[in-house]
Amino acid sequence: MRSDRLASLLPLLAVLGSVTALGIGTSFAKQLFPVVGSLGTTALRVGFSAVLVLLLWRPWRWPLRAGDAAALLRYGVALGGMNLLFYLSLQTIPFGVAVAIEFSGPMAVALFASRRPLDFVWLGLAVLGLGLLLPLGEGTAALDPLGVAFALAAAVCWGTYIVFGKRVAHLHAGHSVALGLTVAALTVVPFGVWQAGTALLQPSVLLFGVAVAAVSSAIPISLEMVALKRLPQEVFGILTSMEPAVAALLGLLMLDEHLTGLQWLAIICTMLAAAGSAATAGAPKSVPSDVVM
Repeated sequence: MRSDRLASLLPLLAVLGSVTALGIGTSFAKQLFPVVGSLGTTALRVGFSAVLVLLLWRPWRWPLRAGDAAALLRYGVALGGMNLLFYLSLQTIPFGVAVAIEFSGPMAVALFASRRPLDFVWLGLAVLGLGLLLPLGEGTAALDPLGVAFALAAAVCWGTYIVFGKRVAHLHAGHSVALGLTVAALTVVPFGVWQAGTALLQPSVLLFGVAVAAVSSAIPISLEMVALKRLPQEVFGILTSMEPAVAALLGLLMLDEHLTGLQWLAIICTMLAAAGSAATAGAPKSVPSDVVM
């Protein structure tokens, strides 16, 4: 009986662990901003993540057709742009707020694929949450418009990343993720070198970058694979909808980022919209989500 209970809890704990590890990794990464900037941090995070995943999956073992190579190129560029823009947004807006805004990308893809009346409820919640976060009124004027713009651009990239990811879904997950991350690294590393230069080569910075990549990529990927094997796709989508709240809590605990009541309300609206759309429409989850933040 106890082993059955543990087996049923394992996928839930795996998702919670994945979301938490991803948030911790991003919180640690933000502490590199004063040393190498947001672009340098992105280069370290994505670059070392690509190396770790390449060593883990060794994608050269599988053949690759020309059509798949072109699809993987688009997928990887979208992934790199998503990470780059998200880290740029973290320069001026809180972690939890950035994640909540970025969630509008995959929600848009999920809701666009469905036309049921109930989906308009989730769309309304998403719009309400986004409206509470955008710097349009007195209650949200403290949010930096440029940071919000970067988060919205990252949301667009996340949406295109999902669309392009579906086009390589027939490949082995390790194959597509490893090659996609490699393309993403080739996309963002030049920006990091341009901003940070030789500061990226400091031993302490390199060691910190490896740790961030491991915590925010290797651990979440492993945990998500455990969960995806044991959970229906829509349940997995519902559970991952807690990412904005986890990010906000970690931002408070690790980065001392305090949110207003309206911002917390916006995050709750975003989570409800994400969970609802995943439950009723089956939010696209063709590739691991942990490479987002």
